[in-house]
Amino acid sequence: MIRVCAAADVAKGTVRQFDVEGTEIALVHADDDHFYAAYDECSHAAVALSEGEVEGCTLECWLHGSRFDLRTGAPTGLPATEPVPVYPVEIRDGDVYIDLNPSNGVTK
Repeated sequence: MIRVCAAADVAKGTVRQFDVEGTEIALVHADDDHFYAAYDECSHAAVALSEGEVEGCTLECWLHGSRFDLRTGAPTGLPATEPVPVYPVEIRDGDVYIDLNPSNGVTK
C-alpha cells in the first residue's frame, strides 16, 4: 500500500487527482464517507475523470457524461461501455493508502 495523502485533504463529496508512482489516480471521498480510487482517465474519451462530478458512489466524466461506479469501475451511463481500473483503498491513522493492483482486474 502506498500513502497518497491525509484523508482530510479530500473533502466529502469531492474528487482530487494524484500521481501515485507514475499512475494518475482520481481519489474520491464519496457521500457514503468511504474513499475510492480509480484510474484518472475515462474509458470512452481520454480525459481526466478527476475533473468530473461525484454523485453518491459514481463519478461522472465532464466531457460526455459517462458515469462509473467507484466500487467496481463499471460504466453506469453511456457513452462509456468499458470499465475503468479501480484500486483498493485503506485509511490508516488519518492517511489514505492505495494498492496499485486493480481490485476489478481491469488494467489501464
